[in-house]
Amino acid sequence: MAVAGHARRAGAWRTGRGGSITLATMTNRDPRWVLRERPSIGLIIGLVVAGICALVSFSFDIFNGEPVQFFIALTLALAPVPLLLAGLLGLDRMEPEPRKDLVFAFMWGAGIAVLVAGILNSLNLRYVTIATQDPAGARNLVATFVAPVVEETMKGLVLLGLLRWRRHELDGLTDGIIYAGMVGLGFAMSENVSYYIMAQDLHGVEGLAVTVVLRGILSPFAHPLFTSMIGIAVAYAAQRRGPVRGGVVLLGWIGAVTLHGIWNGFTSYGGFQGLALAYLLLMILFFVELSVVVKDRKRIVGLIQHYLPPYGGLGLVTDVDVFMLSSLPGRRQARQWAKAYGGPAGLHAMRDYQVAATELGLLHERGVRGVIDRDTFETQREALLACMSAAKSAFPVPERHQTTIAKGMAPPGYAPGHDTWHSASPYPPRDGVPRDPYPPDAPPGHRWQGPPGPQGTPGGGR
Repeated sequence: MAVAGHARRAGAWRTGRGGSITLATMTNRDPRWVLRERPSIGLIIGLVVAGICALVSFSFDIFNGEPVQFFIALTLALAPVPLLLAGLLGLDRMEPEPRKDLVFAFMWGAGIAVLVAGILNSLNLRYVTIATQDPAGARNLVATFVAPVVEETMKGLVLLGLLRWRRHELDGLTDGIIYAGMVGLGFAMSENVSYYIMAQDLHGVEGLAVTVVLRGILSPFAHPLFTSMIGIAVAYAAQRRGPVRGGVVLLGWIGAVTLHGIWNGFTSYGGFQGLALAYLLLMILFFVELSVVVKDRKRIVGLIQHYLPPYGGLGLVTDVDVFMLSSLPGRRQARQWAKAYGGPAGLHAMRDYQVAATELGLLHERGVRGVIDRDTFETQREALLACMSAAKSAFPVPERHQTTIAKGMAPPGYAPGHDTWHSASPYPPRDGVPRDPYPPDAPPGHRWQGPPGPQGTPGGGR
């Protein structure tokens, strides 16, 4: 791509006016394909199959209980889902995942995984019951040693599918946690319907109330946390090459099965004390993963501060933009500013800019790691730059701030607090041209590592 030519045509703070980087010069199609790909035929078929499986699973629940019991159970199982989804997606605000992929992960857990796991668990329970002639003991044995293997395998298959076909969406450990959380929440929702019906049959209203408290209130994130072991492993493998990836994914699966088995075993054999210990283990894991998310968010900020400033020569990124992109409050303030002066169109443009800029930093990381080849890197970079240019050209221009913007400065309210901030990684472009992780004259196999970066980023200290 003719970076130098784009740099000469770019404006200072605002691009798209008076010789901007236009979509035609960057790519022959809408650059937003890199942000929002259309659902594929395979995805649509998968959603249909998952939906059918969910209906079949629910039909079994109806046969196992009265219709009234089923609708009570379904209502109670669905009630916490919006709150749980909001909490999970709140962790994914820095670099949101495609909605269609999140929906598919949820539906896989709620339909395919639940149905297949339910059938296999029922068959295993029947076999163990016949072999031991102890229904209660067989139930505890299957719950502790068999069900975790079956259920984590079924939930983990969709994560392996992401690694195989949607690897570019796994940009960090947070992504693995989010996708695992979605499939786990879907699985738990459908599974809870069966448990609530069983509780009504065996113990009436009191049994239902206890089950709802234990499964819907005290441990709603149990399944997501178990499966997150596989999600973390898959996300780690997505950033690596070589046979070590298979071993990492296997360790993640073992971790998920072990945690699931410990939870079921403690609750089956340990009584109240066992439940308390299992819950403590779950809470420890929960806070450990929160720290992983926080650390991963800092990594993304480091990438933004490291890789985006060199694009200042194109007029697409200023130090004000880097400051705004470096924190969730800053991003939110910029969206509020864009909406206040530009309405829905301004808000949409700001969101596009923020997502594209973040993806650009992550794209450079993938290039440095050698996860993508040069052609893929160039194609996606051009689309992201064009998307950033188109978004900036749609930013609102408040009349009273036109003089400020004309001078190449960000308008008041765009990024409050910038005057007191200094980037930890101010890397100016070389002659106005962003540095390339794939230099044309590089020997085969060479990958540019860049200047010393922030702690923990490619090219930086370790």
